[in-house]
Formats: sequence, structure tokens, C-alpha cells
Amino acid sequence: MTQTSHPTDLELAALISSKICHDVIGPVGAIYNGLEILDEDDNEEAHTYALEVIRNVTEQASARLQFARFAFGAAGSAGSVIDLGTAEQISRGFVGNGKHKLNWKIPPGQMAKDRVKLLLNLIASAVSALPRGGEIEVVMAGTIEDPAFIIRCRGAGARPPQYLAEFISGGPMPRLDAISIQAYYTWRLANSSGMRLEILNDPSGVILIARPDAPKR
Repeated sequence: MTQTSHPTDLELAALISSKICHDVIGPVGAIYNGLEILDEDDNEEAHTYALEVIRNVTEQASARLQFARFAFGAAGSAGSVIDLGTAEQISRGFVGNGKHKLNWKIPPGQMAKDRVKLLLNLIASAVSALPRGGEIEVVMAGTIEDPAFIIRCRGAGARPPQYLAEFISGGPMPRLDAISIQAYYTWRLANSSGMRLEILNDPSGVILIARPDAPKR
């Protein structure tokens, strides 16, 4: 099923809210299950296991919400720039220490807010491009004022991020829902930032590129 028109601002806000809820409902459910074990099981080993689960998924939920504040929300809205050190920190929290590894190679500095939001959404896209895990290498070309982002996704089973290629191609839009909205928002951020998205196949995986759009003559 395809989308026949772009969402209104209210529809976009609702879809992004649904995505954030979708991303945190799993960890929240795991916390609830852990609390049930603590209430119903007197076994010390079970209590230790439940507390470890609660600790891990609480960190996961916190990292996802912190990432969403910057990638989708108005975090840092007091100014027009975001510190790249902060972007690296919340990206590492989002990617985690499991099957994905983040290799951040962008130097420190202050960058325009919408471009940092685009970078964060590209990192989220890179995670979806590696369903079996792998390395996400984040590189910047150009300058902080006029950057290009190169995100290399290396790993077994690497594939173009779901839905993003359809938006880039300019063909019929996929139906927007809590899953596809992240790719749509990434595409919209690139357009509003004057950048063009590309997805390239590489022998070791997939490369996501955002580069300044060529000026129209």
C-alpha cells in the first residue's frame, strides 16, 4: 500500500509519537515483567536475574528516549547548533554495546541543529541496515558549516534501510506508520537542510551518504 499525499504537521507529530512509543514499549514491558518476578518469586537467584533485567532495559529505554529528544524533538532548542560531542554520546547510547558497534570519526565542534538531527536519523537508519549486527562507521567530509555525512554499514546481511530508498527514489511513497515514519522524516530533514541522500552498495555492506545538494541554475 502506498501513501498518496504528505502528512500534515499534526499527522507527522502523531506518527513520530507512535514511533517513540513503539521503540520504548518493549523495554517498559520487560521492566514490568521483572517487577512481577520480584513480587511473586522468593528465590534469590530469580531476584538477582530480575534486577539485572530491570537495570539493563531501564538503561536501554533511557538511551532511546534521550536519542529521540535530539533526533525528533526540540532538545537543544535554546540555540541553533548542537555540540557534536553530545551527538556522539547519545548515538553511542542508542547503538549500545550489543550486536552493533559504532565507530565515530567526526571531529568535535558545533553544527547546525537540523544537520545534527539528520545525522542522528542516518545512524538510526544504519542500525536497521544491519539486522544481524555489524559496524557503523560515521565520517564527515567537508566542513562543519558545509558537511557531507558518510555512514558505512558493514556486516553480514547488510541491506538498504527499509523504506528509505523508496523515499529517495521519488517513486510512490510507502504507507506511513510507526515504522516507516523514521525513513520519511530522515528524507524530509535532508530536503530541509539542503542535502541529498544516496544509498550505495559496497562489497562489505551498504553506504549511506548525505551531501550538499547542487545549487540549481
